[in-house]
Amino acid sequence: MMNCSEVTRVAGDFLGRRLRLRQRIGVLMHIAMCRGCRAYIEQLRLTLLGLRSLPAAAGAREHRDDLLQHFRQRKGRE
Repeated sequence: MMNCSEVTRVAGDFLGRRLRLRQRIGVLMHIAMCRGCRAYIEQLRLTLLGLRSLPAAAGAREHRDDLLQHFRQRKGRE
């Protein structure tokens, strides 16, 4: 069974259904017994749901591409 630290580390993958069956079962067993992790998973789920419901900002793709280019340039300098 997973511990709280492991569950919080894989919570996004759990909600995105990107875990292997064994990991998914481990999370489900843990949150069945841990109120804190159950609340954390639910808060994360609601946050992701809220973010997905926001309209896409005009020009967001261009801003994202600019930021990615900037980070790549900085990484090349280090």
